Amino acid sequence: MKKIYKATFLSKRFFQVLIVLVLSFILAFFFERLQGYLIMGFFILLGLLFVDFLLLYRSKNGVEASRVLPDKFSNGDENTVEIKLRNNYGFKAHYKIIDELPIQFQMRDFKIEKQLSASEATTMMYTARPVERGEFHFGSLNVFVKSGIGLVWRKYIFDHNAMVPNYPSFLQMRKYELMAFTNKLKDYGMKKIRRIGHTMEFEQIKDYTLGDDVRNINWKATAKRNQLMINQYQDEKSQPVYSVIDKGRVMKMPFEGLKLVDYAINATLVISSIALKKGDKAGMFSFSSKVDNQVMAQKRASQMNLILETLYNLDTDFRESDFSRLYIDVKRKITQRSLLLLYTNFETLDALHRQLPYLQAIAKNHLLVVIFFENTELTGMLEEKVEDTQDIFTKTIAEKFAYEKKLIVNELNKFGIQTILTKPQELTVNTINKYLEIKARGLL
Repeated sequence: MKKIYKATFLSKRFFQVLIVLVLSFILAFFFERLQGYLIMGFFILLGLLFVDFLLLYRSKNGVEASRVLPDKFSNGDENTVEIKLRNNYGFKAHYKIIDELPIQFQMRDFKIEKQLSASEATTMMYTARPVERGEFHFGSLNVFVKSGIGLVWRKYIFDHNAMVPNYPSFLQMRKYELMAFTNKLKDYGMKKIRRIGHTMEFEQIKDYTLGDDVRNINWKATAKRNQLMINQYQDEKSQPVYSVIDKGRVMKMPFEGLKLVDYAINATLVISSIALKKGDKAGMFSFSSKVDNQVMAQKRASQMNLILETLYNLDTDFRESDFSRLYIDVKRKITQRSLLLLYTNFETLDALHRQLPYLQAIAKNHLLVVIFFENTELTGMLEEKVEDTQDIFTKTIAEKFAYEKKLIVNELNKFGIQTILTKPQELTVNTINKYLEIKARGLL
């Protein structure tokens, strides 16, 4: 914390009193009796101004202030910023705080007002929601203070320039990790995890308890022990799980401030963390005109940090996504059968048909899940009331595009390719559910 500049500003109250005095002097030309009182009032104002200056400047360090920032921001989430303020004056003071926020927030009217008693300290908090990854540069922290007289503001500028990197949503990752491992997703109004069947990786033989699947009874062990024994299975581990992010122009569409690619990036971070904690290998890569940002699936301790840093630098471009190149790279570099979670977007059936041969080819050797998005703005149009012919035309077109999304799902399922059609806001939880369902069914 370093104060680099101090300044003094006359307050709005001072100018209001001054205007009243000037108008009164004008009236005094017509009413001479008022002149003596006005001159007295003018000197009283100067006296109060002098006292106000004296109160604010008799203390060299009347204010202490600092901004406390997190090490990094979480993209798309409400991040907390703290401002610590201490009044070192011997009187109750009124404070106005203006923080110079990063240009990405586009906030030019940020202001906090507070009153502090003598020697009182406080901590104020506000939240900031970044919607694009990168560096966020904060400027100076400006603190204005005035006494009870209120004629003068004294300004302190604290040199607290700082940069905070904005990473993919690690707050969302922590929340969904806990929800996935405690089966609490349904408590948040989201889809319930489907636990169907089991994989065939044997774990142990144990005593039968009420509720166990009778199909898993081990009859040989039962005969030896003369009591019911059952085979217990666990999810098969060390399976490669890849998140494949389409970063072509179709992923630039924004919803609630975030681009589709940012929703995919946040979901990738969460599903990679959950896969590693489930004992699987996690990896990722992106593609548009070429395949890049590759992180091969591993189970090492540093894998999550590597994925996080790779996602931090990933962004969309305006190029057409080349699915043929994706197929070639997958065939050449991923030799073990893997779960591929492909985040992309198809708006029409024709757009899907152009890429379908490559998706089919990938699905021959891997378990492919194509994840694409509902257009929530179209959904809003469908719910609006129709009032005229133009509304009927608009609603008809919206229904056509919404129906095409369902046709895309049916077309992919027809060729044995699993799909997730989701609202952008529900992408992460739906992806988690699909992963857990695949593990439970032993499809990989």
